[in-house]
Amino acid sequence: MDLATYAALDGTALAAMVRRGEVTPSDLAATALRAIEVANPTIGAVVEAYAEAARPAAASGDGHFCGVPFLIKDVGQHFAGRRVEYGSRLCAGMIVAADSFFGRLVKASGLNPVGRSSTPEFSMALCAENRLHGSTTNPWRRGTSTGGSSGGAAAAVAAGLVPVAHGSDMGGSIRGPAAWCGTVGLYPSRGRVSAGPMMGEGGHGMTQNFVLTRTVRDTAAALDALGVPQPGDPFVIRRPERPFADYVTRPARPLRIAFSAAPLMDAPVDREVAAAVGRVARVLEDMGHHVEEAAPAIDLGRIDAACREIWYFGFHRTLDAYATRTGRRVGPDTVERATLRFYTYARAQPVERFLAALDDLNMVRRSVGPFFQAHDAWLTPTCAQVAQPFGVYGMDIDLSPEAFLVHEQRPCQFMIANNVSGQPGLSLPLAQHSGGLPIGVQLTARHGEEEVLIQLGAALEQAMPWRDRVPPLHVARLG
Repeated sequence: MDLATYAALDGTALAAMVRRGEVTPSDLAATALRAIEVANPTIGAVVEAYAEAARPAAASGDGHFCGVPFLIKDVGQHFAGRRVEYGSRLCAGMIVAADSFFGRLVKASGLNPVGRSSTPEFSMALCAENRLHGSTTNPWRRGTSTGGSSGGAAAAVAAGLVPVAHGSDMGGSIRGPAAWCGTVGLYPSRGRVSAGPMMGEGGHGMTQNFVLTRTVRDTAAALDALGVPQPGDPFVIRRPERPFADYVTRPARPLRIAFSAAPLMDAPVDREVAAAVGRVARVLEDMGHHVEEAAPAIDLGRIDAACREIWYFGFHRTLDAYATRTGRRVGPDTVERATLRFYTYARAQPVERFLAALDDLNMVRRSVGPFFQAHDAWLTPTCAQVAQPFGVYGMDIDLSPEAFLVHEQRPCQFMIANNVSGQPGLSLPLAQHSGGLPIGVQLTARHGEEEVLIQLGAALEQAMPWRDRVPPLHVARLG
């Protein structure tokens, strides 16, 4: 298969070719590895390619994505025998001991891991820049951030290296990179994708593993494949009557949709981003939905303070355990400056602040809940601004934990509420900035109602298509 044809197709289309016998999983893996060889020296999205992925025994699978090439994010321990380094010199060379449930479900879906994608150190910043592997550039503009922390995944999907890539999201880390790189990114409902068997829930319930894609239908199919309850999960959430993939072609009933692009903090929303939200609102109204300008009350200052206590509680113990595992010591030679600041902060953190923060976030959830009794969905920007140059965000910035989170929150202000409430959020690449960078627009639905987002996303994909937009740094152009 030639690179241009491969890079133009989504995972569903490639898998259909495998089922028809037009191409083998080994052929697809070999093509993906060739795409990585051609484009990755420019983009820097892949930190390790798996040469053996093209062997027939490795490139197999009977699920929806039979043989479709896939990248695993360099965070989380999902595939036994593979390296996971968290973008950190502290963890260089670390090996995963056992498959996670997510890893098993990926294999069962037919997705074929062909490599590992870049992330900031410990997935804590709005970029895919780290001192271990270097910087990943946005395919739309060289020297521009991909967003984070699933930035390597988003860049790889946007540039045509793979059609589907793993991401994880604790504060916007799937949706933000999707918005800045021009891909589709879904944060699933809390509990939809199992975090087991090594933990009950990731990020105290705020983290979900999932994927980035180029099409809504790939996102829906991945939700069917990966959102499968596993033994020992702390709870099983609502599922729709039909597979999520069925909702791609089922029009939504008339919905009550609120929209807003007003800033949630003292940080501006780019005028073109705000205008894009307004255009999408009008398209939805033309589809027959009831659309009005409204927003829930969201106290970002309270959320940031609580997340600081929750996300980094025990962070020092985690890093100390990695240091023991790799025979290194936590310090300026092994971790970046902001990481070291958080490590020091965590060492002095009293448990009382952690417990109080859990209560605070429960109050935030309850304050947001009534809004979604009156509205079926909320439309906002994904990010308040388009992608920024290298160096603006990253873990090698010397800021206190308090200042760091405020700095990172400015572009991400519309995403964190989903992680707190557990509600699903879908970022769609529905517009392009006059400067040439993608604009992502986010839809939020009630907990457990991803099918609403799939229906709206599929309808918007038809009404405001993005598939013909190809970034300058793309496999078809670099090859």
